[in-house]
Amino acid sequence: METQVNEHVIKPADRMTALPTQFFAKLVGKANAQAAKGRDVINLGQGNPDQPTPPHIVAKMQEASANPMYHRYPPFSGYSFLKEAVAHRYKEDYGVEVDPATEVAILFGGKTGLVEISQCLLNPGDVCLVPDPGYPDYWSGVALSGAEMSFMPLTADNRFLPDYNAIDQEALKRAKLMFINYPNNPTGAVADTKFYEETVAFARRTGVVVASDFAYGAIGFDGKKPVSFLQTPGAKEVGVEFYTLSKTYNMAGWRVGFAIGNAQIVSLINLIQDHYYCSLFGGIQEAAALALTGPQDCVNELTARYESRREAVFGALERIGWKADRPGGSFFCWLPVPEGYTSESFADLVLEQADVVVAPGNGFGTHGEGYVRLGLLTSEDRLIEAIERIGKLGIF
Repeated sequence: METQVNEHVIKPADRMTALPTQFFAKLVGKANAQAAKGRDVINLGQGNPDQPTPPHIVAKMQEASANPMYHRYPPFSGYSFLKEAVAHRYKEDYGVEVDPATEVAILFGGKTGLVEISQCLLNPGDVCLVPDPGYPDYWSGVALSGAEMSFMPLTADNRFLPDYNAIDQEALKRAKLMFINYPNNPTGAVADTKFYEETVAFARRTGVVVASDFAYGAIGFDGKKPVSFLQTPGAKEVGVEFYTLSKTYNMAGWRVGFAIGNAQIVSLINLIQDHYYCSLFGGIQEAAALALTGPQDCVNELTARYESRREAVFGALERIGWKADRPGGSFFCWLPVPEGYTSESFADLVLEQADVVVAPGNGFGTHGEGYVRLGLLTSEDRLIEAIERIGKLGIF
């Protein structure tokens, strides 16, 4: 006698089906498919630092991992010594006074905090102001909160800064949160003091909370140090800044980041994390504290390396006739696609015919169409080879 088995259907929660497509996962899939054919693929599409973590930080982690205190649960909101190290670095680099006890939240990488803040502040029906183009994980947090997005176009004409006067007034009435990001991913643009003053004034006028993504804060070119949002008078009253050790110290795999600024927002982030996590492994926290308080020569050397790579890339671009503007910071180049191509069709062409991966600009938003993003994340020789391969296609 046959037993009839009814199929058990798993129905995901609405919030899961509302999530945007993970743009970088799709990009990696295309690159891996080409590499699987035995092709020599140069992957410049992702933002994954290619250099190792400085040896003194690794040595501290190796030493600290043997400490039995760290084999137990850490304090829920992290060790105070790491928060003090964050305050030390902000005071030294930006002249900003931070209370480590109330104005610093330790994060599992900056990405986590950028997703969490939407869940802390937004309800269904609320609006979040999001840069376009911008980092796609901003969208993820907004989707999980059930709120809506209103995009702020970033255009070359306005130096890839949002125009606060052009924001839709109906959206602004419901807006509670805004993301800004300089040095910028994907455009490489930088912001000045005047822009941040305008941002604080806008936030005060509208009641919108500012989330400043400062992931590339250490990487500025042409002798100019990137400005922190928190250097602006009144910034801590209206928002927080997100910082990560991923880029500054080549610690992407270590997953260490911070939210710094407004004490109430920091408290909310700590609260939501109390329900998700029990903080980072103590050995990682000790190594991260050393990174922040120890010698910063490695940071200066890294920035110089990226600037040298930028010059190598733009020298090669000029030789093949590809006209673009140099980035002022970050480790990305934002390059216009040639006439007759979309971002996606051009990215597919250079992958299939030149074995070079670049990220199509439309993956970062509607206003990213017409560009591709290239990361300065391999040796100068390989970067030059990538541009030369594209040059041999005879498009420019």
